[in-house]
Amino acid sequence: MSVKTRFAPSPTGYLHVGGARTALFSWLYARKHGGQFVLRIEDTDLERSTQESVDAILEGMQWLDLDYDEGPFYQTKRFDRYNEVIDQLIEKGMAYRCSCSKERLDNLREEQMAAKQKPRYDGHCRHADVSADEPHVIRFLNPTEGSVKFKDLVKGDIEVSNNELDDLIIRRTDGSPTYNLTVVVDDHDMEITQVIRGDDHINNTPRQINMYQAMGWSVPEFAHLPMILGDDGARLSKRHGAVSVMQYADEGYLPEGLLNYLVRLGWSHGDQELFSREEMIQLFELTNVNRAPSAFNTEKLNWLNAHYIKEASPADLAPLLQKHFQQLDIEATDLAVLAQIVEAQRERASTLVELADISAFYFNDPEGYSSKPAKKALVEEAIAPLTHARKALAQLAAWEREPIHQCVADAVAALEIGFGKLAMPLRISVTDGAPSPDLDLTLFLVGREATLRRIDNAIVFIQENAS
Repeated sequence: MSVKTRFAPSPTGYLHVGGARTALFSWLYARKHGGQFVLRIEDTDLERSTQESVDAILEGMQWLDLDYDEGPFYQTKRFDRYNEVIDQLIEKGMAYRCSCSKERLDNLREEQMAAKQKPRYDGHCRHADVSADEPHVIRFLNPTEGSVKFKDLVKGDIEVSNNELDDLIIRRTDGSPTYNLTVVVDDHDMEITQVIRGDDHINNTPRQINMYQAMGWSVPEFAHLPMILGDDGARLSKRHGAVSVMQYADEGYLPEGLLNYLVRLGWSHGDQELFSREEMIQLFELTNVNRAPSAFNTEKLNWLNAHYIKEASPADLAPLLQKHFQQLDIEATDLAVLAQIVEAQRERASTLVELADISAFYFNDPEGYSSKPAKKALVEEAIAPLTHARKALAQLAAWEREPIHQCVADAVAALEIGFGKLAMPLRISVTDGAPSPDLDLTLFLVGREATLRRIDNAIVFIQENAS
């Protein structure tokens, strides 16, 4: 049987890290086995579902390059099909109308909890004659005998007694179907063979298996992934920092870095840490998914992202860095220069935001020379070397690295001073102490006009502070 998996998020918020990992594992399983991967938007929660959330999910999937073979399908477009199945269950005697009031259900729950019993519906309307014309819900008639047994592809053998399960609602009073019904119908109709999802759904699985069997449908395999915890051991949430996939994009992470981190968040292949997309597909197995929760480690993510920044083509990173410069109100239009800045600076950054921050000096003149290196280098003795170098640099026919390097070397020789006596105040004049590459490359990337202007500003700064 061919493999077919799916990712089925609810559009009630952003695509979060846990959802992205589920999507990745489902995608990898399908690609590993030469199967199909489906995207389904489970938007039956009409009050909370929004188009903005749908767009965020689609944008996140596109950014991570988790391509899908079918979809996106929307559950709100399939209400007729769900009602058809509900009607069939009623005809089979496997579902019934329930008119129990909210007050009765609340009282029942309170009584059960007071008696230290598991709160659940007591089957009050199982054999009642409830009219279709009065307000009612439809409940699934869950078996009362026996148990549900299934082999979870991550957690192993699971068995739940049917007397632990109640008759869950499959259609609300307003006529809208509920999650447990729609997911069963969709996975059957879309011929899903492996349902890979978070283990917060594991309590639903026995109920859903009973529905499959009530309809006479084949049951897919299930794999429930353990939750993701924050560094403090609590469930990962907003308070731990970025949890939205696109927030990571905004904070300067590369999709390759985040995917590599997510695949190791609960899955392993020996001690290997770095995986290309092709290696993930080749090596991924659900049997190697850990059963225990995984802890999110931002330092590890930063290490991985730094690796991918160093390995990426500078030309590919240039337009991405350009966007982050725009966030700093810097209009960097020359992509060729940006690619050179990437190559010069990327060893010092773990995100593109950091790379933009430490490279802003290429476009912004120093403000006041307030750094500690400036206080040491921009002293009265530096005026003469800076003046000499400024004049020589202004006369260069070509503003290229080699002529700049030779110009500085000639100035040092003419002044009969140590290289540092000129190089240090010259570098500080241009950068105010910001981390920077070789001096000739730094001046080349800053540009002739800005370099000369900054030397003039540094000389004025020295003169004003010397008096």
